[in-house]
Amino acid sequence: MAATEDERQAGTGEGERLDFLRDRHVRFFQRCLQVLPERYSSLETSRLTIAFFALSGLDMLDSLDVVNKDDIIEWIYSLQVLPTEDRSNLNRCGFRGSSYLGIPFNPSKNPGTAHPYDSGHIAMTYTGLSCLVILGDDLSRVNKEACLAGLRALQLEDGSFCAVPEGSENDMRFVYCASCICYMLNNWSGMDTKKAINYIRSSMSYDNGLAQGAGLESHGGSTFCGIASLCLMDKLEEVFSEKELNRIKRWCIMRQQNGYHGRPNKPVDTCYSFWVGATLKLLKIFQYTNFEKNRNYILSTQDRLVGGFAKWPDSHPDLIPSYILQYNTSCSVTTWMPSTGPLDLACLLNSLSPCSTWPQNFSGTRPKSRPRILQKSYH
Repeated sequence: MAATEDERQAGTGEGERLDFLRDRHVRFFQRCLQVLPERYSSLETSRLTIAFFALSGLDMLDSLDVVNKDDIIEWIYSLQVLPTEDRSNLNRCGFRGSSYLGIPFNPSKNPGTAHPYDSGHIAMTYTGLSCLVILGDDLSRVNKEACLAGLRALQLEDGSFCAVPEGSENDMRFVYCASCICYMLNNWSGMDTKKAINYIRSSMSYDNGLAQGAGLESHGGSTFCGIASLCLMDKLEEVFSEKELNRIKRWCIMRQQNGYHGRPNKPVDTCYSFWVGATLKLLKIFQYTNFEKNRNYILSTQDRLVGGFAKWPDSHPDLIPSYILQYNTSCSVTTWMPSTGPLDLACLLNSLSPCSTWPQNFSGTRPKSRPRILQKSYH
Protein backbone atom coordinates (compact mmCIF):
# COMPACT_ATOMS: atom_id res chain seq x y z
CA MET A 1 0.00 0.00 0.00
CA ALA A 2 1.35 3.45 -0.89
CA ALA A 3 2.32 5.64 2.01
CA THR A 4 0.09 8.59 2.86
CA GLU A 5 1.47 12.10 3.00
CA ASP A 6 1.48 11.99 6.81
CA GLU A 7 3.38 8.69 6.77
CA ARG A 8 5.95 10.13 4.39
CA GLN A 9 6.59 13.08 6.64
CA ALA A 10 6.67 10.96 9.80
CA GLY A 11 9.63 8.98 11.02
CA THR A 12 12.18 11.11 9.23
CA GLY A 13 14.71 10.69 11.98
CA GLU A 14 15.24 14.42 12.47
CA GLY A 15 16.86 15.21 15.79
CA GLU A 16 18.31 11.75 16.30
CA ARG A 17 21.28 9.85 14.95
CA LEU A 18 20.17 6.67 13.20
CA ASP A 19 22.36 3.62 12.69
CA PHE A 20 23.21 2.15 9.31
CA LEU A 21 22.36 -1.58 9.26
CA ARG A 22 25.17 -2.64 6.95
CA ASP A 23 25.04 -6.43 7.41
CA ARG A 24 21.29 -6.55 6.82
CA HIS A 25 21.67 -4.58 3.61
CA VAL A 26 24.37 -6.99 2.42
CA ARG A 27 21.98 -9.89 2.98
CA PHE A 28 19.18 -7.98 1.24
CA PHE A 29 21.22 -7.50 -1.95
CA GLN A 30 22.47 -11.08 -1.74
CA ARG A 31 18.90 -12.37 -1.59
CA CYS A 32 17.97 -10.27 -4.62
CA LEU A 33 20.51 -12.25 -6.64
CA GLN A 34 18.97 -15.54 -5.54
CA VAL A 35 15.23 -15.23 -4.98
CA LEU A 36 12.85 -12.30 -5.39
CA PRO A 37 9.30 -11.55 -4.19
CA GLU A 38 6.45 -12.28 -6.59
CA ARG A 39 5.97 -8.60 -7.34
CA TYR A 40 9.28 -8.61 -9.25
CA SER A 41 8.08 -11.25 -11.75
CA SER A 42 7.04 -8.57 -14.23
CA LEU A 43 10.70 -7.54 -14.45
CA GLU A 44 11.85 -10.88 -15.88
CA THR A 45 12.74 -9.25 -19.20
CA SER A 46 14.93 -6.79 -17.26
CA ARG A 47 16.69 -9.29 -15.02
CA LEU A 48 20.07 -7.84 -15.96
CA THR A 49 19.00 -4.54 -14.44
CA ILE A 50 18.06 -6.28 -11.20
CA ALA A 51 21.52 -7.86 -11.12
CA PHE A 52 23.06 -4.44 -11.73
CA PHE A 53 21.31 -2.83 -8.77
CA ALA A 54 22.20 -5.72 -6.46
CA LEU A 55 25.84 -5.95 -7.55
CA SER A 56 26.30 -2.19 -7.36
CA GLY A 57 24.89 -2.17 -3.84
CA LEU A 58 27.21 -4.97 -2.76
CA ASP A 59 30.16 -3.21 -4.39
CA MET A 60 29.50 -0.02 -2.45
CA LEU A 61 29.25 -2.09 0.72
CA ASP A 62 32.61 -3.69 -0.11
CA SER A 63 30.90 -7.10 -0.08
CA LEU A 64 31.21 -8.52 -3.58
CA ASP A 65 32.93 -11.54 -2.08
CA VAL A 66 29.52 -12.98 -1.15
CA VAL A 67 28.76 -13.78 -4.81
CA ASN A 68 30.41 -16.02 -7.37
CA LYS A 69 31.80 -13.41 -9.73
CA ASP A 70 32.88 -15.83 -12.46
CA ASP A 71 29.44 -17.45 -12.71
CA ILE A 72 27.71 -14.10 -13.00
CA ILE A 73 30.20 -12.89 -15.63
CA GLU A 74 29.48 -15.98 -17.74
CA TRP A 75 25.74 -15.42 -17.38
CA ILE A 76 26.06 -11.80 -18.51
CA TYR A 77 28.07 -12.77 -21.58
CA SER A 78 25.39 -15.33 -22.45
CA LEU A 79 23.00 -12.38 -22.89
CA GLN A 80 25.13 -10.66 -25.53
CA VAL A 81 23.42 -10.46 -28.93
CA LEU A 82 26.22 -11.12 -31.41
CA PRO A 83 26.30 -10.58 -35.19
CA THR A 84 25.17 -13.44 -37.42
CA GLU A 85 27.52 -14.81 -40.07
CA ASP A 86 26.11 -12.48 -42.71
CA ARG A 87 26.08 -9.57 -40.19
CA SER A 88 22.51 -8.78 -41.20
CA ASN A 89 21.54 -8.17 -37.56
CA LEU A 90 24.35 -5.73 -36.78
CA ASN A 91 21.86 -2.99 -35.94
CA ARG A 92 20.23 -5.28 -33.34
CA CYS A 93 23.33 -6.12 -31.31
CA GLY A 94 23.97 -5.33 -27.66
CA PHE A 95 22.74 -7.12 -24.54
CA ARG A 96 19.28 -8.54 -23.87
CA GLY A 97 17.79 -8.46 -20.37
CA SER A 98 17.46 -12.20 -19.74
CA SER A 99 17.02 -15.54 -21.49
CA TYR A 100 13.26 -15.03 -21.78
CA LEU A 101 13.41 -15.52 -25.58
CA GLY A 102 14.18 -19.18 -25.10
CA ILE A 103 17.96 -19.26 -25.34
CA PRO A 104 19.09 -21.50 -22.45
CA PHE A 105 22.13 -20.46 -20.47
CA ASN A 106 24.97 -22.79 -21.44
CA PRO A 107 28.44 -21.51 -20.50
CA SER A 108 30.10 -24.12 -22.75
CA LYS A 109 28.55 -22.65 -25.91
CA ASN A 110 28.69 -19.26 -27.56
CA PRO A 111 25.60 -17.04 -27.28
CA GLY A 112 23.18 -17.34 -30.16
CA THR A 113 20.13 -15.61 -31.57
CA ALA A 114 16.67 -17.00 -30.85
CA HIS A 115 14.83 -15.60 -33.86
CA PRO A 116 14.97 -12.64 -36.26
CA TYR A 117 13.47 -10.29 -33.67
CA ASP A 118 16.09 -11.03 -31.04
CA SER A 119 17.84 -7.78 -30.15
CA GLY A 120 19.65 -5.89 -27.48
CA HIS A 121 18.04 -3.20 -25.32
CA ILE A 122 19.87 0.06 -24.66
CA ALA A 123 19.36 -0.08 -20.87
CA MET A 124 20.40 -3.74 -20.75
CA THR A 125 23.57 -2.98 -22.72
CA TYR A 126 24.38 -0.21 -20.23
CA THR A 127 23.71 -2.33 -17.16
CA GLY A 128 25.42 -5.38 -18.66
CA LEU A 129 28.65 -3.51 -19.34
CA SER A 130 28.47 -1.86 -15.91
CA CYS A 131 28.06 -5.24 -14.19
CA LEU A 132 31.06 -6.65 -16.03
CA VAL A 133 33.22 -3.73 -14.91
CA ILE A 134 31.98 -4.00 -11.32
CA LEU A 135 32.90 -7.70 -11.31
CA GLY A 136 36.42 -6.99 -12.57
CA ASP A 137 36.01 -8.20 -16.15
CA ASP A 138 38.20 -6.62 -18.84
CA LEU A 139 35.41 -6.47 -21.46
CA SER A 140 37.61 -8.48 -23.83
CA ARG A 141 34.68 -10.66 -24.91
CA VAL A 142 32.41 -7.73 -25.65
CA ASN A 143 31.91 -7.28 -29.40
CA LYS A 144 32.42 -3.54 -29.19
CA GLU A 145 31.90 -2.91 -32.90
CA ALA A 146 28.55 -4.68 -32.79
CA CYS A 147 27.44 -2.90 -29.59
CA LEU A 148 28.25 0.48 -31.12
CA ALA A 149 26.49 -0.40 -34.38
CA GLY A 150 23.41 -1.43 -32.43
CA LEU A 151 23.57 1.81 -30.47
CA ARG A 152 23.80 3.96 -33.60
CA ALA A 153 20.65 2.32 -34.94
CA LEU A 154 18.71 3.48 -31.87
CA GLN A 155 19.41 7.21 -32.20
CA LEU A 156 16.57 9.29 -33.63
CA GLU A 157 16.78 12.40 -35.76
CA ASP A 158 16.16 14.71 -32.78
CA GLY A 159 19.21 13.26 -31.00
CA SER A 160 17.36 11.11 -28.47
CA PHE A 161 17.43 7.31 -28.33
CA CYS A 162 14.79 4.62 -28.25
CA ALA A 163 15.33 1.36 -26.38
CA VAL A 164 14.96 -1.27 -29.11
CA PRO A 165 15.08 -1.28 -32.94
CA GLU A 166 11.31 -1.70 -33.24
CA GLY A 167 10.85 1.64 -31.49
CA SER A 168 9.81 2.66 -27.99
CA GLU A 169 9.57 5.76 -25.86
CA ASN A 170 12.55 8.05 -26.38
CA ASP A 171 13.79 10.44 -23.75
CA MET A 172 16.70 11.62 -21.62
CA ARG A 173 17.11 8.28 -19.82
CA PHE A 174 18.28 6.59 -22.98
CA VAL A 175 20.56 9.50 -23.90
CA TYR A 176 22.30 8.82 -20.59
CA CYS A 177 22.46 5.07 -21.26
CA ALA A 178 23.99 5.75 -24.68
CA SER A 179 26.54 8.16 -23.21
CA CYS A 180 27.57 5.59 -20.58
CA ILE A 181 27.95 2.85 -23.21
CA CYS A 182 30.20 5.03 -25.37
CA TYR A 183 32.22 6.10 -22.33
CA MET A 184 32.70 2.55 -21.09
CA LEU A 185 33.74 1.33 -24.54
CA ASN A 186 35.93 4.44 -24.94
CA ASN A 187 34.44 5.05 -28.38
CA TRP A 188 31.95 7.80 -29.19
CA SER A 189 31.22 6.56 -32.71
CA GLY A 190 28.10 4.91 -31.28
CA MET A 191 26.22 8.20 -31.32
CA ASP A 192 25.98 11.55 -33.04
CA THR A 193 27.11 13.65 -30.10
CA LYS A 194 26.09 16.93 -31.73
CA LYS A 195 22.49 15.77 -32.08
CA ALA A 196 22.48 14.37 -28.54
CA ILE A 197 23.82 17.65 -27.15
CA ASN A 198 21.16 19.61 -29.01
CA TYR A 199 18.51 17.31 -27.53
CA ILE A 200 19.81 17.92 -24.01
CA ARG A 201 20.03 21.64 -24.62
CA SER A 202 16.47 21.84 -25.96
CA SER A 203 15.15 19.97 -22.90
CA MET A 204 15.93 22.82 -20.50
CA SER A 205 12.61 24.02 -19.09
CA TYR A 206 11.45 27.53 -18.22
CA ASP A 207 12.27 26.94 -14.53
CA ASN A 208 15.87 25.91 -15.38
CA GLY A 209 15.63 22.18 -14.71
CA LEU A 210 16.01 19.60 -17.48
CA ALA A 211 13.02 17.61 -18.73
CA GLN A 212 12.71 14.29 -20.56
CA GLY A 213 12.41 16.27 -23.79
CA ALA A 214 11.66 19.70 -25.21
CA GLY A 215 8.56 21.39 -23.79
CA LEU A 216 8.11 18.90 -20.95
CA GLU A 217 8.21 19.34 -17.16
CA SER A 218 11.63 19.55 -15.52
CA HIS A 219 12.48 16.58 -13.33
CA GLY A 220 15.28 15.56 -10.97
CA GLY A 221 15.95 12.31 -12.80
CA SER A 222 16.13 13.82 -16.27
CA THR A 223 18.28 16.68 -14.97
CA PHE A 224 20.79 14.13 -13.70
CA CYS A 225 20.72 12.19 -16.97
CA GLY A 226 21.31 15.31 -19.05
CA ILE A 227 24.03 16.82 -16.86
CA ALA A 228 25.81 13.47 -16.40
CA SER A 229 25.74 12.82 -20.15
CA LEU A 230 27.38 16.17 -20.84
CA CYS A 231 30.01 15.48 -18.18
CA LEU A 232 30.80 12.12 -19.76
CA MET A 233 31.22 13.92 -23.09
CA ASP A 234 33.28 16.64 -21.35
CA LYS A 235 30.93 19.25 -22.82
CA LEU A 236 29.05 20.65 -19.83
CA GLU A 237 30.61 24.12 -19.81
CA GLU A 238 30.48 24.35 -23.61
CA VAL A 239 26.76 23.66 -23.76
CA PHE A 240 25.55 25.85 -20.88
CA SER A 241 26.80 29.31 -20.02
CA GLU A 242 27.90 30.18 -16.49
CA LYS A 243 24.61 32.02 -15.96
CA GLU A 244 22.60 29.00 -17.12
CA LEU A 245 24.61 26.63 -14.94
CA ASN A 246 23.98 28.85 -11.92
CA ARG A 247 20.25 28.65 -12.63
CA ILE A 248 20.41 24.86 -12.91
CA LYS A 249 22.32 24.74 -9.62
CA ARG A 250 19.66 26.83 -7.93
CA TRP A 251 16.88 24.59 -9.27
CA CYS A 252 18.66 21.50 -7.95
CA ILE A 253 19.55 22.83 -4.52
CA MET A 254 15.95 23.98 -4.00
CA ARG A 255 14.81 20.35 -4.24
CA GLN A 256 15.96 19.53 -0.68
CA GLN A 257 13.57 19.48 2.24
CA ASN A 258 14.97 16.84 4.58
CA GLY A 259 15.57 14.40 1.75
CA TYR A 260 14.92 15.47 -1.83
CA HIS A 261 11.96 15.60 -4.17
CA GLY A 262 12.16 15.41 -7.95
CA ARG A 263 9.76 18.22 -8.86
CA PRO A 264 8.39 21.31 -7.10
CA ASN A 265 5.48 20.61 -4.73
CA LYS A 266 6.06 16.86 -4.76
CA PRO A 267 6.75 14.75 -1.63
CA VAL A 268 10.27 13.74 -0.66
CA ASP A 269 11.36 10.42 -2.17
CA THR A 270 14.58 8.62 -1.28
CA CYS A 271 15.50 8.02 -4.94
CA TYR A 272 16.07 11.72 -5.48
CA SER A 273 18.79 11.75 -2.87
CA PHE A 274 20.78 10.17 -5.68
CA TRP A 275 19.34 11.82 -8.79
CA VAL A 276 19.49 15.34 -7.39
CA GLY A 277 22.41 14.74 -5.03
CA ALA A 278 24.61 13.35 -7.79
CA THR A 279 23.71 16.29 -10.02
CA LEU A 280 24.72 18.70 -7.27
CA LYS A 281 28.01 16.85 -6.95
CA LEU A 282 28.63 17.12 -10.69
CA LEU A 283 27.84 20.81 -10.50
CA LYS A 284 30.30 21.10 -7.58
CA ILE A 285 27.85 22.46 -5.02
CA PHE A 286 27.04 19.31 -3.04
CA GLN A 287 28.80 20.87 -0.04
CA TYR A 288 25.96 23.39 0.30
CA THR A 289 23.36 20.72 1.07
CA ASN A 290 22.32 19.59 4.54
CA PHE A 291 24.13 16.24 4.82
CA GLU A 292 22.74 15.31 8.21
CA LYS A 293 19.08 15.86 7.35
CA ASN A 294 19.41 13.89 4.14
CA ARG A 295 21.31 11.08 5.85
CA ASN A 296 18.75 10.77 8.63
CA TYR A 297 15.86 10.75 6.18
CA ILE A 298 17.53 7.99 4.16
CA LEU A 299 18.26 5.90 7.26
CA SER A 300 14.67 6.34 8.46
CA THR A 301 13.51 4.36 5.40
CA GLN A 302 15.60 1.27 6.26
CA ASP A 303 13.76 -1.99 6.82
CA ARG A 304 15.23 -2.91 10.19
CA LEU A 305 14.12 -6.54 9.87
CA VAL A 306 15.13 -7.73 6.38
CA GLY A 307 17.35 -4.88 5.21
CA GLY A 308 16.93 -2.66 2.20
CA PHE A 309 15.48 0.82 1.83
CA ALA A 310 12.04 2.08 0.81
CA LYS A 311 10.92 5.22 -0.96
CA TRP A 312 9.34 6.50 2.28
CA PRO A 313 9.49 5.58 5.99
CA ASP A 314 7.34 2.61 7.04
CA SER A 315 7.06 1.28 3.48
CA HIS A 316 8.26 -1.96 1.93
CA PRO A 317 11.95 -2.01 0.89
CA ASP A 318 12.69 -2.01 -2.82
CA LEU A 319 15.81 -2.93 -4.75
CA ILE A 320 16.16 0.27 -6.77
CA PRO A 321 16.04 2.80 -3.91
CA SER A 322 18.19 0.44 -1.84
CA TYR A 323 20.97 0.55 -4.43
CA ILE A 324 20.62 4.29 -4.93
CA LEU A 325 20.74 4.99 -1.21
CA GLN A 326 23.89 2.96 -0.62
CA TYR A 327 25.55 5.29 -3.06
CA ASN A 328 24.08 8.48 -1.66
CA THR A 329 24.81 7.60 1.95
CA SER A 330 28.42 6.86 1.04
CA CYS A 331 28.69 10.34 -0.47
CA SER A 332 27.34 11.93 2.72
CA VAL A 333 30.51 11.30 4.73
CA THR A 334 29.60 8.35 6.93
CA THR A 335 31.87 6.19 9.02
CA TRP A 336 30.46 2.75 8.19
CA MET A 337 32.05 2.44 4.77
CA PRO A 338 35.64 2.39 3.49
CA SER A 339 36.64 5.66 1.85
CA THR A 340 35.37 5.90 -1.72
CA GLY A 341 36.85 9.27 -2.54
CA PRO A 342 34.97 12.06 -4.30
CA LEU A 343 32.12 11.45 -6.67
CA ASP A 344 33.59 11.11 -10.14
CA LEU A 345 32.49 9.81 -13.50
CA ALA A 346 33.22 6.25 -12.52
CA CYS A 347 30.73 6.65 -9.68
CA LEU A 348 28.15 7.96 -12.10
CA LEU A 349 28.65 4.82 -14.15
CA ASN A 350 27.81 3.03 -10.90
CA SER A 351 30.95 0.93 -11.06
CA LEU A 352 33.10 2.48 -8.30
CA SER A 353 36.08 0.84 -9.96
CA PRO A 354 39.34 1.32 -8.03
CA CYS A 355 40.78 2.77 -11.27
CA SER A 356 38.84 5.96 -11.93
CA THR A 357 40.25 6.21 -15.47
CA TRP A 358 39.48 2.61 -16.40
CA PRO A 359 38.27 3.27 -19.97
CA GLN A 360 41.88 4.10 -20.90
CA ASN A 361 43.87 2.14 -18.32
CA PHE A 362 41.56 -0.63 -17.15
CA SER A 363 43.63 -3.78 -16.68
CA GLY A 364 40.65 -6.09 -16.23
CA THR A 365 42.40 -8.28 -13.67
CA ARG A 366 39.83 -10.35 -11.84
CA PRO A 367 40.08 -10.74 -8.08
CA LYS A 368 41.77 -14.00 -7.10
CA SER A 369 39.73 -14.66 -3.98
CA ARG A 370 36.92 -17.17 -4.23
CA PRO A 371 33.41 -16.12 -3.14
CA ARG A 372 31.90 -17.56 0.00
CA ILE A 373 28.74 -18.80 -1.66
CA LEU A 374 27.76 -20.24 -5.02
CA GLN A 375 25.54 -18.04 -7.14
CA LYS A 376 22.90 -20.34 -8.62
CA SER A 377 20.11 -18.03 -9.67
CA TYR A 378 21.44 -17.37 -13.18
CA HIS A 379 21.49 -20.97 -14.45
